[in-house]
Amino acid sequence: MTDLAIELIGICKSFGAVAANRDIEMKVAKGSIHGIIGENGAGKSTLMSILYGYYQADAGTIRVNGKDTHIRNSQEAIRLGIGMVHQHFMLVDTFTVLENIILGAEGGLVLKHGVKQARAHLKELNKEYGLEVDPDAVVGKLGVGLQQRVEILKALYRGADVLILDEPTAVLTPQEADHLFRILRTLKEQGKTVILITHKLREVLDITDNVSVMRGGQMVGNVRTCDVDRAGLADLMVGRKVNLQVDKAQREPGEVVLSVKDLNLVDRRNVKLLKDINLQVRAGEIVGIAGVAGNGQSELLEVLAGMQQPSTGEIFYKGQNLGTLKYRQPKAAVLRKLGIAHVPEDRSREGLVKAFPNYENAILGYQCDRSVCKGPLYSRKALVARMNQLIKQFDIRPDNPMLRVGLLSGGNQQKVVLAREIHANPDLLLIGQPTRGVDIGAIEFIHRRLVELRDAGKAILLVSVELEEIMSLSDRILVMAGGQITGEMAGKDATAPALGLLMGGGDKH
Repeated sequence: MTDLAIELIGICKSFGAVAANRDIEMKVAKGSIHGIIGENGAGKSTLMSILYGYYQADAGTIRVNGKDTHIRNSQEAIRLGIGMVHQHFMLVDTFTVLENIILGAEGGLVLKHGVKQARAHLKELNKEYGLEVDPDAVVGKLGVGLQQRVEILKALYRGADVLILDEPTAVLTPQEADHLFRILRTLKEQGKTVILITHKLREVLDITDNVSVMRGGQMVGNVRTCDVDRAGLADLMVGRKVNLQVDKAQREPGEVVLSVKDLNLVDRRNVKLLKDINLQVRAGEIVGIAGVAGNGQSELLEVLAGMQQPSTGEIFYKGQNLGTLKYRQPKAAVLRKLGIAHVPEDRSREGLVKAFPNYENAILGYQCDRSVCKGPLYSRKALVARMNQLIKQFDIRPDNPMLRVGLLSGGNQQKVVLAREIHANPDLLLIGQPTRGVDIGAIEFIHRRLVELRDAGKAILLVSVELEEIMSLSDRILVMAGGQITGEMAGKDATAPALGLLMGGGDKH
């Protein structure tokens, strides 16, 4: 018997000229939580996709429980006791939790018997691991935290002893992430092995026993978590010293750029999503909006960016009432012409067209820019040249303007969106979750660019569920709870406990 659940020896994988994995060596102990960290595009997901049978390694050996194994597909991985929860969930929204869990493992021709057995097994799993999921709930109506638990249940139902989670907290609130970690600790106590792919150093230090660090497709470190600190891990990931603090000098803001007065938003069910919102953002100022996800921040950004029409209230941009303008084009396009840029919270659905190449995504929303046109048509040469410029400025990897944007890692997709909006040189930048799914090196870069914009006199309205990010970047912080602004404080005076009280609808004192 071996004390190793997984052993990877000399794993290599290339996609054309790109070497995603090069001579990877990694050992994962049974009954442990093993972290794999690295920058976006470092090869973490590719390596685990090889272990799960999605890809075949070009060279190398995989050992499961001490035995050499060739895993040709995910079915073979499942038979070996390996399960994987992907960053983008593999669920059927219109099916119930129970139907999703037994899909592909129905247990025979008579579905009724399989469903009965599955329900009983699911009840045991729910109780044993504290997953708390209603088997009859429709998956599409569940929040992302609960959907993730459904994916975990799917893997456990199929007998997984090794559970791979790919960026599991990328779409979770801090509270949902804490609940997930409690579940993972329970899995470990029950003898399961967990492999956690992430780039969030706090998570790695909080929950893992061992950590493997990847950079540029290579393994650059395998260490015990208790032997390293945050700065050391960051340096290993990026290959240089990383500044984990936001360097931001105090400055006096200028004229009011954005003013919102008595803004309300009511949905079709007559539910008030925004209630009497009043705020201002000045030139040379970053105003952060903190709050637990689902408390109106997303709707506020959508209204300000022209994606939703407010029910009542007024929005002024540089003194001009945006409600009095005549919109002969989509409102969001007109606002961009006026100098209002928007980085949406969900880059996949609202910021990019994944089937388009990088150079086409770099012009979305700015199609009327005559600098990339040749007569009445776009100049492909000019579009590619613009993308090459953005690639250099924002360190977008791979550095291929023709590559389909959907093939980029999440962090590099985020860079494409940021590059497009910042390149337009807006006077007002509306930005939601700027570093969601982004590695530590890219976070440092994005924060530095936002501070540079602020120092250049731009007005920035920032929405983030990451309190540390809000406190580090913001000159002023507004807190939202229940669709209302429940408080305001200066960024330099903000503390997590005070913000937490306001986020719960209480008083900061």
